[in-house]
This record gives sequence, structure tokens and C-alpha cells, in this order.
Amino acid sequence: MCCVLTVLVLAGPRLAILIWWLLNPLRWQVTFPNFIVPLLGFILLPFTTLMYVLVAPGGVVGFDWVWLVLALLLDLGSYGGGAYGNRERLGYR
Repeated sequence: MCCVLTVLVLAGPRLAILIWWLLNPLRWQVTFPNFIVPLLGFILLPFTTLMYVLVAPGGVVGFDWVWLVLALLLDLGSYGGGAYGNRERLGYR
């Protein structure tokens, strides 16, 4: 069960980015001036990239910053959660 959850957390947002980019490429062109930034977001921070594409075309103002910070925390938590879960395997308690 843990492996299924890990695959969903890692592959889910990347699959959403791919599908959204295929269905609505104009929104991605409006949001990002080049291809490098969304590619790095796809690899490193997929939840933050999805949230930025959702809020950026209207301008990031007000409560939009809260959504971006929550997405960033979700990305960082997906990386840090694996390290915390493996602490016993490495001998740290």
C-alpha cells in the first residue's frame, strides 16, 4: 500500500502537468516565457508548477500567494517525507 501511495504522489502531479499541457498549451505559453522553467518545475516542483499555472495568468496577488506556498510545502513534504520514513532503516531513532 505504501508503494502505491508513493507512486501516486510522485507520478500524479507530473501526469496532470502533461495532460494539462496537451489539452491547453496556450495557457502554458502565456504563463512561461520559455520551455526551461516548466521543465524544471515538472522535474523538481510539480505541485508548485501546477498551482502557478493555475493562478499566474491573472497575476499572482493576494490570496494566490497562500496557494503557492501551500503547493511548495506539499512539494517539499513529498521529498522530506521519504527521508523521515526511512530514518529507522538508517539507524536513526
